[in-house]
Amino acid sequence: MTTRSIVIVLALVVVSGAIAAGWWRFTSVERPIPTIPVQHGRVETRVHALGDVRAARTLPMVVPPMGGQLTIIGLVESGTPFRAGDVVVEFDAADQEFALEQATFDLRLADQEVTKAQAEATVQSADDELALLDARFAVRRAELDASANELVGAIEAQRNLLLLAEARSQLASLEQDVKTRRQTSTASADVLREKRNKAQLSVMVAQRTIDNLRIRAPFDGFVSVRQNMMALGGVVFYGAVMPDFRPGDTTFPGTIIAELIDTSRVEVAAKLAERDRASVSQGQRVEILVDATPEVRLQGMVRSISAAASREMFNSGTPRFDIAFDIQGSDPHVRPGVSVALTIQGPVFDDALDVPRAAVFEVSGQPTVYVRTASGFEPKTVTVRVRTDTVAVIEGLDPGVEVALVNPSLGAHRTEPAAPARPVTSRAAR
Repeated sequence: MTTRSIVIVLALVVVSGAIAAGWWRFTSVERPIPTIPVQHGRVETRVHALGDVRAARTLPMVVPPMGGQLTIIGLVESGTPFRAGDVVVEFDAADQEFALEQATFDLRLADQEVTKAQAEATVQSADDELALLDARFAVRRAELDASANELVGAIEAQRNLLLLAEARSQLASLEQDVKTRRQTSTASADVLREKRNKAQLSVMVAQRTIDNLRIRAPFDGFVSVRQNMMALGGVVFYGAVMPDFRPGDTTFPGTIIAELIDTSRVEVAAKLAERDRASVSQGQRVEILVDATPEVRLQGMVRSISAAASREMFNSGTPRFDIAFDIQGSDPHVRPGVSVALTIQGPVFDDALDVPRAAVFEVSGQPTVYVRTASGFEPKTVTVRVRTDTVAVIEGLDPGVEVALVNPSLGAHRTEPAAPARPVTSRAAR
């Protein structure tokens, strides 16, 4: 080993020893524990949150079920405003138009068949009436001949009776045939009418299908076109940017290709931390600050709070509540997708005791503060009425009692002077 290497090693040893000695001396020095007196007075709580403006009503544009793929031939670009009744999406209706032409042809053919059957039934009814008239005349003539049997011989009388029986038989047979033909004609007419109704229904269905391929907006707003996840044949690569739907793309039934956003009424959606849930209730007022235009300040009201907390995908340890706000008034800069900062006016506590939030510790599952005594600090369990970002409103202590801002039971504490006492006037706690 060279002399230079020996010198470097010795220098490192000396420096390490100096650092260790300094750290030991630093940790062994007694440092004062910062304290603050318990405040008594009026406390106005406020809860702060971040949210996004969203439309109170959105309508997805879904590809109608037509039994196969459809091609987009018309689509309003994303962000384009529209009026109620405007065509937003249009699909290729060539197959449906062919089906409509075929159904229309079948309807016209059925109409002609019904007309022909009615004409034939009219002619047949006239022929039957004429045949019945002849048969009734023959029966009447035979009855007249038979009534004169007393004036003729026996043979002639017997002949008249036979002719009368034959005329009556022919009349009965003809009446039965006419009845049968009328029933058959009625049944045939019913079949043709049902055929016509079926053809008419096919026309209505084909026309309605064509109308469904032109999706119209039911309200005023603007369009938000979605990405076409099938643009690459259904294969999505990591980091790939998929294009939006556009005219010429083929889609499957049930696919959402766009959303219609109603801009006439917007709301704010946010996540509320679990610690702030007790300070927020339905109907509380809220001040809304728009990030894009800081000079715009709007007023709102808490509309609803979810009953159960949810955990975010990448932050499973922090449960949050979904909360929605109604915006009072309107501003052209406030559109869906804009980020806002929220200040919720929480409950007001008169004659309340409060300490900084950092002065309340969890000891064996109980909220505890460390009260200064003559011999040091004594832990005391308190009741926390509400917690905010900075203070905790408590019960179980006397005003003016000094409490520790750090846990005295820990071995190391920060070196900082004791905080000065705050005035007991009305104040707002964040």
